[in-house]
Amino acid sequence: MQNPPPPSSCQDFAASPSSGGGTPAGVAHPKGIRSYVRRAGRTTSGQSRALEELGPRFVLDYAPRPLDAAAAFGRSAPLILEIGFGMGEATAHIAQLRPQDDFLCCEVHEPGVGALLKRIGELGLTNIRILQHDAVEVLEHMLAPASLDGVHIFFPDPWHKKRHNKRRLIQPPLVARLADRLKPGGYLHCATDWQPYAEQMLEVLGGEPRLVNTADGYAPRPGYRPLTKFENRGLRLGHGVWDLVFTRRPLD
Repeated sequence: MQNPPPPSSCQDFAASPSSGGGTPAGVAHPKGIRSYVRRAGRTTSGQSRALEELGPRFVLDYAPRPLDAAAAFGRSAPLILEIGFGMGEATAHIAQLRPQDDFLCCEVHEPGVGALLKRIGELGLTNIRILQHDAVEVLEHMLAPASLDGVHIFFPDPWHKKRHNKRRLIQPPLVARLADRLKPGGYLHCATDWQPYAEQMLEVLGGEPRLVNTADGYAPRPGYRPLTKFENRGLRLGHGVWDLVFTRRPLD
């Protein structure tokens, strides 16, 4: 786990018994890479109320068929996939800042889903939809090639121990699938506060021939990504945070 783990990160997932399953061929983990790790958590009364009242409108059912994004959001707009949103503070901030974009957000941790729904209600957001399901399966079965304008992966679990590095989400087969789902000119934005993982991300993303780095190495933090309270505390202590922003090359 990261020290301390940002609440808006992929590692704040908790698996449900039905959330595992198919994985893109070639993913380098014998049990299949998932976009979450198991995590305990208690759903508060406010989160439960948000799940009950707002869930029917904003939480989509997983189905192994292509998503009709226009029908799901009630409009046609640029579509951004977020893999892992923790407690949803950064997600809500970005969605409020970018009302012209639609955000499809994957998270299996129920308290996090409830927390984001609560923020949706408080801020009156209409451009977020949630899939409470493993993002790897969503990517595999629900998103067509060239259907995404962007992808956000903020603070995925770094799996610090060397023998666990193969469990990291950012691996060549998954990045290849993400590149396939991006439109030409679409972007992939990753962020981590674990330097060895940042180095791996840079190598893996740089090795995907359909992606091009927007910076000479790591990118400046884009203005839409807010600093979490944990990130601010880490920066005060001298800890680093690395952003990587790559774009999809034009089709040949």
